[in-house]
Amino acid sequence: MKWLNGMMGLSTCFILACSSPKKDYLPAENGLDAGREYIDACLKGDFSKAAFYMVQDEPNKTILASIESAYREKDKEGRQELRLASINIKEVVEPNDSTVVLIHSNSLDTVSVKTIIIKRNNNWQVDVKQSNK
Repeated sequence: MKWLNGMMGLSTCFILACSSPKKDYLPAENGLDAGREYIDACLKGDFSKAAFYMVQDEPNKTILASIESAYREKDKEGRQELRLASINIKEVVEPNDSTVVLIHSNSLDTVSVKTIIIKRNNNWQVDVKQSNK
């Protein structure tokens, strides 16, 4: 009986150790944090994290899927360069209390990109479809 209990305990530990961990991301405290987390996640190839910091609607999901596809098409060295790239914030504009416009580039690509972050239901999220206008 002790042997059976020991095996059940060992089996339970093994199953728990092998299960995929649930990732709990902290909500952004402000628009700048949400934008930075989203951009960093995209550079590092963590698209589940990027999705967490993004407005959840079909147009945004489609755009994020195309960003992920372009990332996956890069060779190993290209993906590694992106993971090591730093975010260069050029300007932060707050037109109102629920919108932040982040103008940025990264250390690999100096072309400025505009990212719009909005506050909805007391939650800061990137609106990718608005950013691409």
